[in-house]
Amino acid sequence: MLQHFSQDYVEAQTRFREAATKLGFSLESHSIGVSGPDGNELAFDVACSHGDARRVLVISSGVHGVEGYFGSAVQLGLLEMLSQCPDKSDTKVILLHGLNAYGFAWDRRFNEDNVDPNRNFLLPGQTFTGSPPGYAELDGFLNPQRPPSIWEPFTAKAAWLIAQHGMKKLRGAIASGQYDFPQGLFFGGHGPSRMQTILQQNMPRWLAGSEQVIHLDFHTGLGAWGTWKLLIDYKLADWQREVLGRFGPDCFETNLESDIAYDAKGGFGQWCIAQQFAPKYVFGCAEFGTYPSVKVLAGLRAENQAHHWGSPGDAKTRRTKRRLRNLFCPTSQQWRTTVMEESLNMIGRAIDTLERSWQTT
Repeated sequence: MLQHFSQDYVEAQTRFREAATKLGFSLESHSIGVSGPDGNELAFDVACSHGDARRVLVISSGVHGVEGYFGSAVQLGLLEMLSQCPDKSDTKVILLHGLNAYGFAWDRRFNEDNVDPNRNFLLPGQTFTGSPPGYAELDGFLNPQRPPSIWEPFTAKAAWLIAQHGMKKLRGAIASGQYDFPQGLFFGGHGPSRMQTILQQNMPRWLAGSEQVIHLDFHTGLGAWGTWKLLIDYKLADWQREVLGRFGPDCFETNLESDIAYDAKGGFGQWCIAQQFAPKYVFGCAEFGTYPSVKVLAGLRAENQAHHWGSPGDAKTRRTKRRLRNLFCPTSQQWRTTVMEESLNMIGRAIDTLERSWQTT
């Protein structure tokens, strides 16, 4: 399973395209209009199998660019699994690979406009304005306008803020999405991103004729090392709770009930449910834990400083980006083996639910 992890965006994209084509999936690429480090235009890829269009499994990766290293590995693992059992499943499979191609290619969590795509999928009536209570007061701490330095007392100040405000309140203030600080962390944008526009235009076509859809969107960075939860950012109907429960006991949490997540605005899951792509649509953000949240936030902060106020090619910037990549896709063989096994087991349960268990819902 370790062989499915790629060294960079170009390798991941090439391997994904080759594996999907070999398996007979239809393949299309969607340019985002910007270039990668090699000067070539960036795009995300969509691969669709030719299974029963009424039952659809959607697997998406790389909404948070740098997390694409993990999500791409999962998708390559699934393609290998399907190639070994070509007649096992009749479910249609749709793979959205490296959705935030810019973040993936440049080792950023955010896109070409510094937008966090998972804060950009606003619902009707919501506006690209405002910030959570407390974010403005934290802006100087979160987004210092200077290159990163190893001498900054980030951990000590973060510990003081946690003691003052409590972890849950502070997490909500910082990470739930803001629309006032374009160079800041967790910026939701001033309008729909290129990614959202492409998905809006094409998902009805990819999901045409679907009746039952399970959509798993793979992420990393929240939760204990190597563990996972399905995080839900929309109001669950009873039948959706039943379907999600088939992934295991205590396997899912809504954002308001969660100890690790937060009530975020502009999430991909909320948006997919609101679009009503299918009569029955279940979305789960498959979140796999890596490092403690303060360490992850420190890495995001440093990379954002390097991106806006550092020198693109210097050693400090490269080191900061390597650190960010490891925070969201650890090089630990034990971590990678564990999360790959858990991910493919999760996908197997999704396929089984679509093909057999869901008939009673």
